[in-house]
Order: sequence, then C-alpha cells, then structure tokens
Amino acid sequence: MKPAHAAPAPVIELRTFDPGISVTDVTAFVRHVIAEVEGAWSTGADLVLLPEFTWMGLEACVNSQALSGSSNLAKVAQLFAEECWPILQQKLTRDDKAVILGTTPAIQSSGEIRNRAWIMSEGRWIFQDKLHLTPWESAFAPGQELVIWTFRDLRCVVIICLDIEVPELSARLRDARIDVLLCPSATETILGVERVNRCASSRAVELGCYVAVSHLTGLTESELIDENIGRAALYCPSQAAFQNRMREQQTPCASSGVQTLRGLLDAHPLAVMRRMRTETNPALLGRDFAGIERAIPLKWVQ
Repeated sequence: MKPAHAAPAPVIELRTFDPGISVTDVTAFVRHVIAEVEGAWSTGADLVLLPEFTWMGLEACVNSQALSGSSNLAKVAQLFAEECWPILQQKLTRDDKAVILGTTPAIQSSGEIRNRAWIMSEGRWIFQDKLHLTPWESAFAPGQELVIWTFRDLRCVVIICLDIEVPELSARLRDARIDVLLCPSATETILGVERVNRCASSRAVELGCYVAVSHLTGLTESELIDENIGRAALYCPSQAAFQNRMREQQTPCASSGVQTLRGLLDAHPLAVMRRMRTETNPALLGRDFAGIERAIPLKWVQ
C-alpha cells in the first residue's frame, strides 16, 4: 500500500500537433502553442509532451520576415530564439508544472544547427539535442550528451524520435533508474510510427519505466515535415506491480489534427517493481549482467 502521506501521482498529457495550422504570424503561432499547454495544465495535467518539429510550423512565417539566416532552418531558429523564446519563458515558467515543447532548430556558436527539445520542469529550463539523425536531417548536427532531469522526484529523460530506435543509447541508461522516458517524434508513414512506438514499448520493458510518445501530424509546405502521421502513446513495464493497470495506451493513428492521451506517472508501482527479485525483470539486470560492461563474445558455428 502507498503511504498515507504520499502526494498524488503527476498527470501526463501527450498531445500530437499539426503545424499546418492557418497561422502566418509568429506571435499568433507561439500563443497557439502556449494555449494548448496552458489548456492542458488548467484541466489537470502536470506534464505536457509535444512532438518533434512542432516549431517548424514557423516556416510559414519565414517569407514575411526580414531574416539573416541562409536557410529556412536557420531562419526558423532565428524566429524561435528572438520572438518565441522570450514569450515562452514569460508564460510557461511554472514551479509546479513541466512541459516538453517539441523540438526546434537551434543554431550553435559554431554555426551548426541542432534539433533541440526545450524542457521546462518546475521553473527550470533545460534542453536535449537529438543524438542520431535521419538521412533527411542532413542539415543538422547531432547532439553530444543525454540529459537526465527531475520532475516531482521522478527521473526523466527526453529521447527524440530515431534515438528511441537505437537500443545502444537506451542501454546507457541502465543503472540510472529512469522513471519516465519522453519521446517527441515526427514520422511521415505508418511504418515510421510503428518503428518508434514498438521500440518505445520495448524501452518500457527493458528499462522498467514509463515511456511516452507524441507524434507530429498534418500537411505543411515545408520539405522537412511536408507529410506527418502519428499518435499519442503511453507504455508501462510488464511486471506484476503493473498487472492491474493499463500497460499500453494508444490513440488512433491520425494524419491531421490533435490527439490527446492522459495517464498517471505513479512512482509507487515502480518502487514495488524494483524491490521484487523473484520475477523475471530485464530492468534489474544492470549494465554488468546485461552485457554492456560484461564481454559476451559472438560464436559462429559452421
């Protein structure tokens, strides 16, 4: 049983996002995103997840602005940094809430462009860069580190789209006791949705944590995100502590509009699961026994 004094479990809301909304003014676009986040918070959500490339919707505003960037990615990065970021910090800094604002292009001092997720957690602003890039992200440079942060004492990490499909990356989180893995994603086919979501479900099993996914949807004139299809999904470990809970929740797959999904990020069953040593649980193997630090050679038999 939970302690009588235990705080309520945080509520997570996963929201797909359609960047093809008919907004051509930068301020109107950022206020649209803010309204979605604040609307979720005001109706009981504590943590909100938006998809990868949410902010590429600003590309529709590029031609109406006097911008110095040499490419549309650079111009979107400039619009976000100069016009959106100050408003977001003012409106969405909350000491009792959290949001992953999807991703945006971000220009480094070296001139490189990163695919960056902005995170606000209990008043702190941090970011996570995408670490593995798809062939159509050739204009981006990969990030260099994986950031672990906390919300309501839950250990959280953001793993962006293709990064969830790389088991070697997730395996580095063994022994880190991650509670919540959040995956903002953008895919253009049902096959991409399946790759991301099937791998996300696997991460929930092998790391013993909640895994949340939110995809981009809709059509835009952007070459980078011209067609988008996806869903919201929440996965839990398949362990005895979760036996009486919904371990897989998914909205229907959609090619436009907003899909929302809510769930509880309850730390109690995670704690119970981690104390149980009499059931099969790959999350308890740790780096040594899982074969990361332990050398397990391949043996070929002719």
